[in-house]
Amino acid sequence: MSAVPFIEVKPLTKAGFAPFGDVIETEGAEHFAINNGFTQRYHRLAAVTLAQAEDEAIVNIFVSRRWEHPIQLAMLEQHPLGSQAFIPMDKQPFIVVVAEKADNGSPNTLHAFVTNGQQGVNYAKGVWHHPLLILAPEQRFLVVDRSGEGNNLIEVDLCMALQAQIDLQTLIAEHIGA
Repeated sequence: MSAVPFIEVKPLTKAGFAPFGDVIETEGAEHFAINNGFTQRYHRLAAVTLAQAEDEAIVNIFVSRRWEHPIQLAMLEQHPLGSQAFIPMDKQPFIVVVAEKADNGSPNTLHAFVTNGQQGVNYAKGVWHHPLLILAPEQRFLVVDRSGEGNNLIEVDLCMALQAQIDLQTLIAEHIGA
């Protein structure tokens, strides 16, 4: 039996995720009609932030595979030069793991959330987060992030005191029924 504790995975909400970035969803969002009333525009769901004037916001598609059960949370990454948004294309829930920052900027307390399958997230610039964690065997994401000069990826291994596990089998049963 592993000494690494399981982390509680909470439903993703705008209020709960606010310290780490934006929840990208239409519920409760400002919207208005465009295209002669045939389209509703859900406006400014998240803002792409870039550190340098010469940076560009780019759009990518990521295809991710599911991690093995239980998921071991032993590392985190951050992007110090720009925000990074993940929008699910397959309407499947996914897990979001983020960390508060200690006074020295290193990751501290972990937080885990599960989306409803229609929510995306925009990690604020410099937020510690885990790479994509999905419940389905494979999932596609539209990703908006930064392209430009400089290193925009920092990875750290977590000390044993910060490491945790996620009970993937229970989340799969609760959220996708497979």
